[in-house]
Amino acid sequence: MTPDIPISIKAEDAGPRRVSRSVQVAAPVADIFALVVDPHRHPEIDGSGTVRDIDVEGPHKLAQGDEFTVGMSQYGVPYKIKSKVTEVEENHLVEWQHPLGHRWRWELAEVSPRTTKVTETFDYSTAKLPFVIELLGYQRKNADGIESTLRALADRFA
Repeated sequence: MTPDIPISIKAEDAGPRRVSRSVQVAAPVADIFALVVDPHRHPEIDGSGTVRDIDVEGPHKLAQGDEFTVGMSQYGVPYKIKSKVTEVEENHLVEWQHPLGHRWRWELAEVSPRTTKVTETFDYSTAKLPFVIELLGYQRKNADGIESTLRALADRFA
């Protein structure tokens, strides 16, 4: 992508209780994977405003079964979330699960050697209390955060 071309975020149908968006990024898949598989780098692209750039604990390259902790903040209240990695496929996929059961998933697909389709999904179909997520409107809030994050990612490589 170049700065004079608008970034186009696309809604993806990932199934019930899943919020998914995608964008094409002007970067090789390996460069993007290196960023999203390292939780210490998540503050660099977080569009939700909840990920703090301090208090990240865990490996710099996630593997299935790894656990990591990220400092977060919502409504001015700081807290930490410990997540467990549920799936990793080199240069294609990374997914982790929060303690309440919902998952965050990043999928990467090479469009060309220098362009990657990036899809981020908030999957609350596995949440322990999915109706609470809906009651509080977190599916909409997370959709906005995903779109902002994907814009930040595309801008980073523009």
